[in-house]
Amino acid sequence: MNLDFLLENLGDKGSIALTGLVIGSLFGYFAQRSRFCLRSATLEFWHRSGTEKLAVWLFAFSSALIATQLFSLLGWFDALTSRQLSSRGSLSGALVGGLLFGVGMVLARGCSSRMLVLAANGNLRALLTGLIFAVTAQASLAGILAPARQWIASGWTVEPDTRNLLGLLGWGHGGGLLFGLLWLLAALYFARRARLFAWGLWGGIGVGLMVALAWLLTYRISLQAFEPIPVEALSFTGPSASTLMLFLSPPGQPLDFDLGLVPGVALGSFTAAWRSKELKLEGFKDGHSMRRYIFGAMAMGFGGMLAGGCAVGAGVSGAAIFALTAWLTLIGMWLGAGLTDRWADRPSQA
Repeated sequence: MNLDFLLENLGDKGSIALTGLVIGSLFGYFAQRSRFCLRSATLEFWHRSGTEKLAVWLFAFSSALIATQLFSLLGWFDALTSRQLSSRGSLSGALVGGLLFGVGMVLARGCSSRMLVLAANGNLRALLTGLIFAVTAQASLAGILAPARQWIASGWTVEPDTRNLLGLLGWGHGGGLLFGLLWLLAALYFARRARLFAWGLWGGIGVGLMVALAWLLTYRISLQAFEPIPVEALSFTGPSASTLMLFLSPPGQPLDFDLGLVPGVALGSFTAAWRSKELKLEGFKDGHSMRRYIFGAMAMGFGGMLAGGCAVGAGVSGAAIFALTAWLTLIGMWLGAGLTDRWADRPSQA
């Protein structure tokens, strides 16, 4: 893949930021049209009351796995250069962070990526939730909550080679590809049961492909760039905090993939909502619901930074390269969401 023209005209930083903007815009468009949401998928699973949102999430999840492993098989992408597989990881941080994130996304009625998508459609609840999420994430990274995050994360750490599930299981990328195909079959099964609408199918697949494309392009740019470029995919915990700091303390950090991603998602979601005539201002109903959203946003911000990724960053991007910590985080999110729904929401519905 020759990226010389892009790098020569925009430079390393400009090229990677534009890549984030374009991929983010497409992700936002697909996510808005498909109603992609991990929280809705988990609740359908635990309630056993439908499969539409579950099918959408499975299409995104399986597409990301299949495309990423296919790129690796073709020799286009090397996941071992990513932070998730090249540095020490925290199993305690992944599990506790995943549980907290699952709790938060149920209380806030959406994960961090869903909040960004909804905020761009005019949802003021999502806007406030997203801002509190970003503030908490920054406080967890380098602020008042950082010592607590570091203490939990230091409880159980593992070496880089232990984080590679494909290596530990001896599957290789071919095995990873077959595993992704199994999830795709599950998505097709649930889609048929739900009679999934067209955008649910193609939008979900589009979301997953954007994750794989981000892995591929950041890797290829890193090979040709003169400056160090991190190999990464889509995530919204660190990027949300970085974008917030850009506005609070300009000029912030230099241009990178993350600073293109967040505004790109907002732009793509706004465009999708505008074209489908779904732009609408929405606010809070009462003080109780507002407190619920605030607490949920804080739990997601701390949990996402502790786990090293959000519902997309760990749950899809990290899982697509079979990072052990990402899979633990994803399991924690499903458990945290199910327990919170059972204890906090179902009693009020009885």
